[in-house]
Amino acid sequence: MGERAIKEICEEVLGKVTPSEKERGDVLHFSRGLTEELNEKMRISGIEANAQVQGSVAKDTWLAGERDIDIFILLPKAYTKEAFPKVLDVVKALAEEKWVEAYAEHPYVEAEVEGYKVDFVPCFRVERAEEAGSSVDRTPLHTAYIKRCLDQRARDEVRLLKRFMKGIGVYGAEIRVGGFSGYLCELLVLHHGSFLNVLRPFAEWKERKVIDYEGHYEGKEREAKKIFEEPLIVVDPVDRGRNVASAVREERFYEFVAASRAFISHPSLTFFYPPETKPFEAEQLVDTVKARGSTLIFLKVGEVKAVPDILWGQLYKTQRSLHKVIQRHDFRILRDRAWTDERSFSLFLFELEQRFLPPMRRHLGPPLEKRTECERFLQKHINSPETVSGPRIEGNRWVVETRRKHTDVVGLLMEKLKDGGRDAGVAELISRVIPKSLEVCVNEEIVELYSANHEFARFLTEYLKERPKWLE
Repeated sequence: MGERAIKEICEEVLGKVTPSEKERGDVLHFSRGLTEELNEKMRISGIEANAQVQGSVAKDTWLAGERDIDIFILLPKAYTKEAFPKVLDVVKALAEEKWVEAYAEHPYVEAEVEGYKVDFVPCFRVERAEEAGSSVDRTPLHTAYIKRCLDQRARDEVRLLKRFMKGIGVYGAEIRVGGFSGYLCELLVLHHGSFLNVLRPFAEWKERKVIDYEGHYEGKEREAKKIFEEPLIVVDPVDRGRNVASAVREERFYEFVAASRAFISHPSLTFFYPPETKPFEAEQLVDTVKARGSTLIFLKVGEVKAVPDILWGQLYKTQRSLHKVIQRHDFRILRDRAWTDERSFSLFLFELEQRFLPPMRRHLGPPLEKRTECERFLQKHINSPETVSGPRIEGNRWVVETRRKHTDVVGLLMEKLKDGGRDAGVAELISRVIPKSLEVCVNEEIVELYSANHEFARFLTEYLKERPKWLE
């Protein structure tokens, strides 16, 4: 029954994710025309370049309905990166007004052209990965490799794997997600042979493994495990020194393991197409927050002018830093999240066991056998105005009770962030907007923002439920 159900589900999903002949023709016609126009404009501008379609469109592994196209502008290695701005000037003129300049390892342009989202990426033409100056230089090599190795049946299997990963929330190598890239999905199918054959070994996952389709480390798996630290190692066929799975966060990896196991045991279309989250009504939100009995702290900041990858990187860095600050002052964090609408505001959510702490804390000193450390401990605490009682001996060590500087986590955060929070580890772009836009809400105080913003309401509802949709 299980195998038959899986087959029927896969057939249904494949019918949805495979582009129709019309869509395929439209996408290829548009992308071909755009590259030809761009090449002509490069020629007129005196730039020796060759614009090519890369990514899932070039490899015929894109999902029906997707309107994202990657165009790489290949330059001879005789050029330097100083040529990139001139290249992008040509792109901007072509895109007219609907473009934004972004930056990864070097600048590129995101544009909207005739309803398609197009990334224009300058890079250098290389024959081997060893010649690559940056990761984008390798992309044409990846495209050529996949086009050469994947047949039509395998492309369909890639589409199933991509849709499955999208459904469970682990697809996408961008910083916001930290999941599996399209290229990684293609290599997993290439290695295992099918969508289901990818899931089976992950469902039985017990230890780190090396997937090395080209055999760069054949007979030397231990060497690969020493070079790469991640739980999943997928050696890049065109570059033995790169783990294609390096961007996959540990949490996303194990979410895929759990979902693979669950799908094989209890196959369902929900894994591919989860139900959309219906946010709580405002009154239900308040009741849910009160019932938890914890303290939810929301730190909201205004618009940060940055492309999504940069913005999310700054948010995650700040989240980690504030987490450490809160923990250092003895507040117990249950969970924390960063979130942004990528336009007008961002926020940090810290859920604590409690907002307030007692004014006194117990502090264990060194054991008596550590004489030097004991002397330093006594010098620090004997005459300190923060000492409430002690130092005294308990067992084999000194103990002291001291007065806490911060008993309210809100007060702690306001003090640490009053000048932008750079000393507390807040990322630069976030620090710039904090002084003029920081708002702090506790528990149900967030209901006004919740009621006014559907995207945020959906995020917070999912946080409060915090259960994979395929478990529901």
